Amino acid sequence: MGMPDSKALSIGEVINLLRDDFPDVSVSKIRFLESQGLIDPGRSPSGYRQFDPEDISRLRFILQQQRDHFLPLKVIKSKLTLWERGEEASAAGELTSTPLDAVGEPLDRSALLKRSGLTEEELSQLTDVGLVKTIPDSTVFPPEAGIVATEAKRLMEHGLEARHLRSIRLSVDRESDLMIQLVTPLLKSSNAAAKARAKDVLESCSDSVTAMHRALLAVELRQQISS
Repeated sequence: MGMPDSKALSIGEVINLLRDDFPDVSVSKIRFLESQGLIDPGRSPSGYRQFDPEDISRLRFILQQQRDHFLPLKVIKSKLTLWERGEEASAAGELTSTPLDAVGEPLDRSALLKRSGLTEEELSQLTDVGLVKTIPDSTVFPPEAGIVATEAKRLMEHGLEARHLRSIRLSVDRESDLMIQLVTPLLKSSNAAAKARAKDVLESCSDSVTAMHRALLAVELRQQISS
């Protein structure tokens, strides 16, 4: 818990301090993070929130995890434990997998464009090739769409077009179908334990496929560079 002192800032001053790096920061967002137990600023004698340097560093870390990795709050909470122990820097290089049941905040079209830097036309192209999809029966995108759109933008800046990226979508579809075959009997069961087992298997398989992708891609690219 932050302790009020002469260096403490009000919530408005904190927003002004962070706004350049985090344009979406607001009073309501900071209050929400406090209500979820991620931050605990001190209070002035009159009851106003006061943020000391440690509070601000903690808030900056949380906002950065949301902006750069689109992590849901419960995952950020677990990472905060490492951060508090000073271990986040050593863990930062590790591949972080998001559990299948971890749900962040859905993104509307405006938020997705803002986060990714895509133009309206580029987002439409990615949608047309199926790389970015809205949640079924809704007009908003899943939180992971933020990662897909941001990375797609980087690839497009290097000269690739949406039609080239369609192969990634097709690859994911094939891998998803393959893994679902492994757990189909479990998914058909009405037993809660069976469904939990299916989720564990899929998460494990997903981690393995991701690791294989990175390794195989590294080998192929290294061979091309050295040939």
